[in-house]
Amino acid sequence: MTTALFTYEFGPAGGRPLLALHGLSGHGARWRRFAETQLAGFRVTAPDLRGHGRSTWNPPWRLEQFAEDVLALMDDRGLDRVPVMGHSYGGAIALYLANMVPDRVSRLVLVDPALGLDPETSGQDAEDSRTEELFATFEQARASQAERWSFASDDQVDDELAVGFFQDDEGVWHRRYSPAMGVVAWSEMARAHVVPPAGIPTLLAPALDADYLQPAFVADCRAVLGDDLTVREMDCGHMIYLERPAEFGKLVTEFLG
Repeated sequence: MTTALFTYEFGPAGGRPLLALHGLSGHGARWRRFAETQLAGFRVTAPDLRGHGRSTWNPPWRLEQFAEDVLALMDDRGLDRVPVMGHSYGGAIALYLANMVPDRVSRLVLVDPALGLDPETSGQDAEDSRTEELFATFEQARASQAERWSFASDDQVDDELAVGFFQDDEGVWHRRYSPAMGVVAWSEMARAHVVPPAGIPTLLAPALDADYLQPAFVADCRAVLGDDLTVREMDCGHMIYLERPAEFGKLVTEFLG
């Protein structure tokens, strides 16, 4: 079952198309500042993935379903063959999409992708995800986000509060994603990794201060892609495009040409 995704678009209407997929617990609007400040000339299409934001939170939540949802969005928006950028879990989804329809993905930008993770660690993360974070006040929600994103400016934290949180009828604040989906996502990230199909130029950006990207994945990408693989390590944490927007934006624009 494929359902239309709530989708943001940034940049000029006639700009070069680029599809951007956020990570677990995120939303499409996280790409806004990066798109507007670093991707001049691009029309960035950024959906809220299933289980996130204002898209449906209904299962199924397997990687194949996420890829089918994105493909349906591409069909709906007339995105015939476009570059796809995915962060973290969005990187895993981008990989599944590329393997499902390699003729629809012209280039891949994998931003510290999360796939093939250690099952024991992912199992613990899944257990942690079973307990939803709840905040009695807006101030508590903001303090939690500021602590989680120690790198962030006040404006970045404000952006996240405005879109990534909501207040229920009882006045309690929640993050705007499904905790149940999050549990399943950690299981999906523990599946054996897949690599890009041969012939798709791929930019792989590992975050040196995170531990999502596995060496075996990089080695398998090199074996399949050869000279079509570009690896550029980023000296920062997992949220690369928020932590190092100018540096990473230059990499992306140069890679996309």
